Amino acid sequence: MAKELSKSELLELYRQMVLIRRFEEKSAELYAEGQIGGFLHLYIGEEAIATGACQAMRPTDHLLTAYRDHGWAIARGLDPKAVMAELLGKATGVSGGKGGSMHLASAERRYWGGHAIVGGHLPTAAGVGIEIRYNEKDDAVLCVLGEGTTNIGYFHESLNLAAVWKLPVVFLVENNQYGMGTEVGKASAVAGIFQKGCAYDMPNRQIDGQDVHEVHEAMEEALAYARADGPFLLEAMTYRYVGHSMGDPERYRSKSEIEEWRARDPILRLGGQLKEKYEVKQGDLDAIHAGVEKELAEIVQFAEESPEPDDAALCEHVYVNPMGHR
Repeated sequence: MAKELSKSELLELYRQMVLIRRFEEKSAELYAEGQIGGFLHLYIGEEAIATGACQAMRPTDHLLTAYRDHGWAIARGLDPKAVMAELLGKATGVSGGKGGSMHLASAERRYWGGHAIVGGHLPTAAGVGIEIRYNEKDDAVLCVLGEGTTNIGYFHESLNLAAVWKLPVVFLVENNQYGMGTEVGKASAVAGIFQKGCAYDMPNRQIDGQDVHEVHEAMEEALAYARADGPFLLEAMTYRYVGHSMGDPERYRSKSEIEEWRARDPILRLGGQLKEKYEVKQGDLDAIHAGVEKELAEIVQFAEESPEPDDAALCEHVYVNPMGHR
């Protein structure tokens, strides 16, 4: 039975969600200005999943995600200044400015990164699970993926081995309704992604990804199951308010559909719950927003004023063959 979140915990989750939202909106601005290069995949609309899930994790648990990873990095406790610096390609970034938007990681937080290759991190998650079982640890792995990933080989191979070896892995599918520009029903023969766990005799559940309470409760229960009995498949129903990436013209969905999902905004939803159940005043929420704006200004200033990586950094962290040639 998952514990109920306290008022102070919910207020902190509210602050995290607001920070992630504003971080992403600012990232879009910086991208448009040319300060961020490459690809940029934003998490706007999905904030309740990362915050609720990370709240349920232990510090010793492991986290692996796909390339929509900024929100997860912040929710897992990475320094937002270092995350923004990474997006800008600065030496103070979490990956030294050499990874960019899709390659965030932190050994300290056991966050083994955003992965640009679709599904490429699922076998790695299973491998981490093997290490945990082999060494008889009480840790668990959270592996986050998009619904489009559930149609490729990495997904089926990883779930099968995780089930055979009863690995402590929770596979969390963030179903934001579209794999790039293709809606789920046109790419998956099974409408309910969570049902794919049945093929591997894996417990599974579909949850409302716009409700941080439900995400937290489901994740606590799934992680507890994984530690004791083996893998679990969760599907969180959510929606991204913006395109797949910054280069997405978004011709595949209607404005009315977006507005319908905006009416279920996770930040507004939690704010309403805080006011109704915990008698939090609107002024208190406004103060959180104001504090986030101040923090965001400091985050951007730090990133913009950070130095570029030295030329010598090109030769660092490069694999070397036995003959010593790079």
